[in-house]
Amino acid sequence: MEKKNIWEFYNEAQLKEIETFAKNYRDFLDNGKTERECVEVTVNMIEAAGYRELPKLVNEKAKLKAGDKVYNVLMNKMIILFIIGDDKLSKGMNILGSHIDSPRLDIKQNPLYEEDGIAYLDTHYYGGVKKYQWVTIPLALHGVMVKKDGTIVEIKIGEEDDDPVFFISDLLPHLAAEQMEKKANKFIEGEALDIIVGNKPIFIKKDEGADKKEELAKDLIKKGILEILKQSYDVEEEDFISAELEVVPAGRAREAGFDRSMILAYGQDDRVCSFAGLVAMLEAKKLKRTACLVLADKEEIGSVGATGMHSRFFENSVAEVMNLTGDYSELNLRRILASSYMLSTDVGVAYDPFYKSSFEKRNTAILSGGVLFKKFTGSRGKSGSNDANAEYIGYLRKLMEEKNIRFQTAELGKVDVGGGGTIAYILAQYGMNVIDSGVPVMNMHAPWEATSKADVYEAKRAYAAFISGVCIA
Repeated sequence: MEKKNIWEFYNEAQLKEIETFAKNYRDFLDNGKTERECVEVTVNMIEAAGYRELPKLVNEKAKLKAGDKVYNVLMNKMIILFIIGDDKLSKGMNILGSHIDSPRLDIKQNPLYEEDGIAYLDTHYYGGVKKYQWVTIPLALHGVMVKKDGTIVEIKIGEEDDDPVFFISDLLPHLAAEQMEKKANKFIEGEALDIIVGNKPIFIKKDEGADKKEELAKDLIKKGILEILKQSYDVEEEDFISAELEVVPAGRAREAGFDRSMILAYGQDDRVCSFAGLVAMLEAKKLKRTACLVLADKEEIGSVGATGMHSRFFENSVAEVMNLTGDYSELNLRRILASSYMLSTDVGVAYDPFYKSSFEKRNTAILSGGVLFKKFTGSRGKSGSNDANAEYIGYLRKLMEEKNIRFQTAELGKVDVGGGGTIAYILAQYGMNVIDSGVPVMNMHAPWEATSKADVYEAKRAYAAFISGVCIA
């Protein structure tokens, strides 16, 4: 089937709506460059829309009824939203599941050092990155440092016009003959991704004694950095031990192209689907089935850990909601999960004509081709894949066509070239119907990723239609 550019199908009112939606999306990206920031932005948006915190409702022994909106947060890095529907929960839910972590560089616990007149912060890359893409670009530092007394100090440096930025050095072409002979995965080693944070020695007062001067003369640049951190944030070097600091590209999300049809930004995998799902939940009216949105952490490293999808947080949150509706039992919990329908809302790769040998064009998504559905992910022989059944796909086809939502189907490149996965297979273990659905992305996992405004808009429309749907028996 031929894939068509969907811009030609919009009327003037829709084109204006797309631009407003895209502006709000760019703001979301700018204010949510880390998992913690995404959760904070999300909580601010949903509380303004009447969502209430689940633990508080549990403590109050509240009763939930149709139309109630609740949310649950774990460790400030994972959040789950529910809108209670008219049907009993035991009939299942319509679930959207995205992730809010993205490839980046993490600061190590003992990171600050000085070498030959330059101060560095030592890093450890997170997720699947091409390491050479991170050198020589402006970088920002986001996160928290937690002091021994429990005080949380928020760090965000490199995003304002008058902020300093950081960078990773690279060898000039004139001296890089040996470097250029290396394979791409060895071109820049992981331990060479340390960011440069300073070059100016601390000032030593003239009246200091000789012994004191000799002591101070060691690591003067590092000492200067520590003095700045003390004055600006009241933190010590030891506070790096209990810190979560992420290095991300500095700069705001931008419109791309003469026609401004695209968005170029960091972290669109998978905050693009997270935002589309979040807006779909905020726009939802009266629902027949309970709707659920999961924004998970740790997908880029296997969905592990307390805030990853492999944890019991999702299941526990569902159980608590059931209990507040008076519908809880262990058997009912299993029935609800098995009767639920899910879109694993994660991005897919967009066809790139410059690298056409990596794609099988008939089964690859295109930019501005609409929201995509991936029957399966995994690699080679579908290893590690969720493989959606035909009946479920038939239902989704009908729903999309009834709502006039533009969609396309896709795989992740040629069969033997590579592969990848999402959280789909984790939720499928409950026996529910699950399929991957997302937005095509060009430059995926690079510091700057590209999407089409039209695809992001269609994803929101698709997710809104899905959570409002009745689903097949």
